[in-house]
Amino acid sequence: MSEERSGRGANRPDGDDARADARPTTAAGRRRRGAPDADTASGSVATKGTATPSRDGRPTASEGSVFARLRRFLREVVAELRKVHWPTRRQIVVYTAVVLVFVAFMVTLVGLLDVGFQKLTFTLFG
Repeated sequence: MSEERSGRGANRPDGDDARADARPTTAAGRRRRGAPDADTASGSVATKGTATPSRDGRPTASEGSVFARLRRFLREVVAELRKVHWPTRRQIVVYTAVVLVFVAFMVTLVGLLDVGFQKLTFTLFG
């Protein structure tokens, strides 16, 4: 029946029809299906919330000389800065103008509130 519906499976030489019928239909089922069930090296079952085992025993980033780590850090900084989308000169001018107008508006608003509260205070306490 599933071969007729999907059009697949009829040409499979090793009879994987059962696996085709067991395909998950929801996104959650697909995520669960793609997750590894066990770590083949240690035989332990991977569970959520546990630390990931090291892959091949490579030294961690904390090992090595200070200069090697500093050099690697600087290389990574340069690589990240190349990924940044830098604004054009016109965009910088527009953004600066918007910020200056907003700051001028806020200074005026706070100044007017200060003068108003000052007059109210002198009126009440006099």
